[in-house]
Amino acid sequence: MILIIAEKPSLARNICDAIGNTKKRDGYYEGEGYIVTWALGHLFQLCDVEDYTGEENARWKLDNLPFYPNEFRYKLRTKAKSKAVDSGVAKQFSVIEKLCNRDDVDKIVNAGDADREGEIIIRLCIQNALKTPKQLCRLWLPDQTRETIRAELSQLRESSGYNNLASEGFSRTYVDWLYGINLTRYATLKSGALLRVGRVIIPIVKAIYDRDMAIRNFVPTTYYGIVSKALTDGEEIELVSTRKYAKEELEKALRCCKAYNDCDAIVTGKTSKKDTLNPGKLFSLSKLQNLLGKKYKMSMDESLKIVQDLYEKGYLTYPRTNSEYLATAEKGKIAKIIENIAAVGYPVKFKDKKTIFDDAKIESHSALTPTFKIPKKEALSENEYKVYQTVFRRFVAVFCSEDCVAQKTEIKVKVGEYEEFTLKGTIILEKGWTKFEDPPSKNKVLPNLKKGDKVNTDFQPKEKETSPPKHYTVETLNNFLKNPYRDLKAAAQDSENEDDMEEYKAIFEGVEIGTEATRTGIIRNAEDSGYIELKNNSYYILGGGIFLIETLQRLGINMEKEKTAHLGRALKKVYRNEITVEDCVKLAEAEINEVFNQAPLPPEDDRDMGVAGEIVGKCPLCHNNVVRGRYNYGCMGYKDGCKFKISLEICKRIIPISAARDLLENGKTTKLKGFISKNDKPFDGALKLDGDKVVFDFS
Repeated sequence: MILIIAEKPSLARNICDAIGNTKKRDGYYEGEGYIVTWALGHLFQLCDVEDYTGEENARWKLDNLPFYPNEFRYKLRTKAKSKAVDSGVAKQFSVIEKLCNRDDVDKIVNAGDADREGEIIIRLCIQNALKTPKQLCRLWLPDQTRETIRAELSQLRESSGYNNLASEGFSRTYVDWLYGINLTRYATLKSGALLRVGRVIIPIVKAIYDRDMAIRNFVPTTYYGIVSKALTDGEEIELVSTRKYAKEELEKALRCCKAYNDCDAIVTGKTSKKDTLNPGKLFSLSKLQNLLGKKYKMSMDESLKIVQDLYEKGYLTYPRTNSEYLATAEKGKIAKIIENIAAVGYPVKFKDKKTIFDDAKIESHSALTPTFKIPKKEALSENEYKVYQTVFRRFVAVFCSEDCVAQKTEIKVKVGEYEEFTLKGTIILEKGWTKFEDPPSKNKVLPNLKKGDKVNTDFQPKEKETSPPKHYTVETLNNFLKNPYRDLKAAAQDSENEDDMEEYKAIFEGVEIGTEATRTGIIRNAEDSGYIELKNNSYYILGGGIFLIETLQRLGINMEKEKTAHLGRALKKVYRNEITVEDCVKLAEAEINEVFNQAPLPPEDDRDMGVAGEIVGKCPLCHNNVVRGRYNYGCMGYKDGCKFKISLEICKRIIPISAARDLLENGKTTKLKGFISKNDKPFDGALKLDGDKVVFDFS
């Protein structure tokens, strides 16, 4: 018998549907020489610190940090906010354990999702269940249609062929556990608030924080641009100069306009040619999420859930792909899908082009495409239909048998010897694939001019203001995370460029922040934690996110994009067998040690805030203990009405715990540097107690 362990019940049902003639048992199906059971996603989780130390229900403490286990251990998944094992998880693992060790089972098949996470989910089940060695195989499914499942069942692959993928998966799990356990606990204990610190979540929140701070602190500058909008033969021709003048340079701007207007403006060249416009590329997950966010204001979390559902229903291929290309080995399969689509009336034909099929730009999975199975509209929800149609129409556009033909025109107008202006326009002559997707740019009809024609001008100074940076959108955040070192404008143009090797090189090197498989969940985690929010397709930092980033800065916890990308590269080296899992873990430990091995801070240092809950001294009013809290050093007599407190931040400067102690013991501090006035001017000063208030002492 062949035992197949699927990652989820839905996949198990699809496999049984492809096998046919199986009967439902308690926790599995059986028939035709197969046993099919399932996990429930992750059945196992890494143990907590207390599982290693034997301290049950112990409070978090700084004494056992940083914590690095000699060997990482797993346990069955517990309930949320509980130490108790989830009963459903325990029951299903018991089923898997019995099936793995049945005498008639001689082959066990890993049918986890086709990625590193799915690989280790099922490996952990088998490793913890299997008592004696058996043949281990892998079922790798690019989609969940009957045709694909049957084809893959007939050519099961050796499990050992995916050892590198598993090693990458375990490395990622261990590294993220180390960061989460050590830095989350450290930051939480120091700040007094639960702060989720992770290798990927912090660079995401930090990017949005930096952008929002740049917007808040932006001071617009007024300047003058030079623009002409005069009529020539009844048609308005807009000429926008590249010259700019500061607000106080109006006279210069006027002189420039006069000089331009005193010259003849002559058409020096006109080119007009027919050209074939190419459609966009097939979708990777992030490129699909970009478009859905822009067009339908769909969050990344919502769009991923829908794409995943469409995959599990067999309508789309595997969703968590970072490629916009197809594998050359898939040409036969794609040709059959095209035949299917042509049979229902779409003008499509097979095209064997490098812009479609390119093995050099595929890491694990090909681009998202429709499958053999075409759903009826009524079988899908409204949003499912939108997502499916977006993928389907892009596929039809790419393989459309009718070309999109356009008239491209370029007119050059020279004003004296000062400046040459270029006017561009495109008119669609034959729609072709644009029947199914919008063309990349809107049509712009140019005036009827020819070489040698004179153009009327009326240049005038136009008052303008510099614009603040724009908030991150689903698209621009995605582009940033895919390659945090690349100019965002260049990244946005990748879909239009055939030469996109730079983008794929970054992906294969592991430069990206997060992956197609994990990024969406981490952004959702940041939203659920109250760090960021998505409104009308734009991301905004929230109070919790500001507190998180500024607290980490004070604590000297550096989780910038450079460190995340550094570890991302290391994970890819594990996958390529260039370094071991242990090497990757040691790299993470070394970076975590930097936080815990910081040199002792001088008393005036902003970051010396002590630990939340630490007793600072006695209240000068009621003599109860004053304790370090989240936002202040506050009196524990507040329950009896005492309102004494020392703010943790005064005039944009953190008050170190040593200064708070001085205030309580001596009634004053030594001079502190780095205060910022309401007028944004730095100043130094001592603090002193004035009754129940803290005031400046400049004496």
